[in-house]
Amino acid sequence: MPRTTIAFSTPDLSAFARALGQAWSERHARGDEPPGHVEMLNLIARAAGHRNVQALRASTHAPALAEAAEDAAPPAPLTPMARKALEQFDTRGRLVRWPTKFSVQKLAMWVLWTRFEARRVYTESEVNVILKDAQTYGDHVTLRRELINHQLMTRKSDCSEYRKLPARPDDETRALLAAWRTMVREAPRPPRVVRDDAPVRKAAARRAAAPTPN
Repeated sequence: MPRTTIAFSTPDLSAFARALGQAWSERHARGDEPPGHVEMLNLIARAAGHRNVQALRASTHAPALAEAAEDAAPPAPLTPMARKALEQFDTRGRLVRWPTKFSVQKLAMWVLWTRFEARRVYTESEVNVILKDAQTYGDHVTLRRELINHQLMTRKSDCSEYRKLPARPDDETRALLAAWRTMVREAPRPPRVVRDDAPVRKAAARRAAAPTPN
């Protein structure tokens, strides 16, 4: 039977390790046997905020399939408002300023919405990590609040859990998301720095370590 690759990332490795360790400690306290392969996968999935490994698989494949379908469709032309929203992001896809116009803010929030996984439960610190990486001007708190205000995410009243809400973007928003992905994908990467003096330094080290002739 072919194996299905499941890739996932966690914005807070410390929180993930803590949750996995706590689950392991609880099993040990109950006197349970060491987990088998499937149960270990479920422990990892739950530590990442999913119900089980099936839910983790669904959350990783469904968004990818949806994005692939959008990319396969002919891109619609950008409206002036969508073009203005795209200008708020740098070529790495990060928001560089908070838009002053409400309609542009709303479009920008859709881009940030794509950075979260469906059906996953996030802590506030995990949301903060993602949003800090998604902008350059140092105000992730406003972005977190506006995702809630625009009904793209929801949270518990005590802010202990955040979830991405299912939403269907309109044609203008889909055109913006397609243009944003293309911009990030085609952005030039910084050149790789190669130290040409490495062989010289190695040769000098060998000469220094060689015994001195009498």
